[in-house]
Amino acid sequence: QVQLVESGGGLVQAGGSLRLSCAASGRTYVMGWFRQAPGKEREFVAAISRSGSSTYYIDSVKGRFTISRDNAKNTGYLQMNSLKPEDTAVYLCAATRWPGVVTTTDYTYWGQGTQVTVSS
Repeated sequence: QVQLVESGGGLVQAGGSLRLSCAASGRTYVMGWFRQAPGKEREFVAAISRSGSSTYYIDSVKGRFTISRDNAKNTGYLQMNSLKPEDTAVYLCAATRWPGVVTTTDYTYWGQGTQVTVSS
């Protein structure tokens, strides 16, 4: 069992930047980021393959967010630039137990979430 712990959330003004980290207790394959605002459905944001060679983003964050990982540290990252109030949510990281593609929906491990609040 792999535990995931997110960090780096906080309060920023619109147009600002934030870098989220996801520390894993063991090996992960595909890593992804999701977000959930109060009263809203959980939304997929981005994913990255084990090697980092493949990434996948939803249209609303393309060009603004960058997903990356450092396997030597068992850590994934989500660099968020040009933040908008609509990005406000609890951000959760997730990971698969087995190799897969970045479009997978088969996430096994989940973090507890970190709050990102973007003010206008």
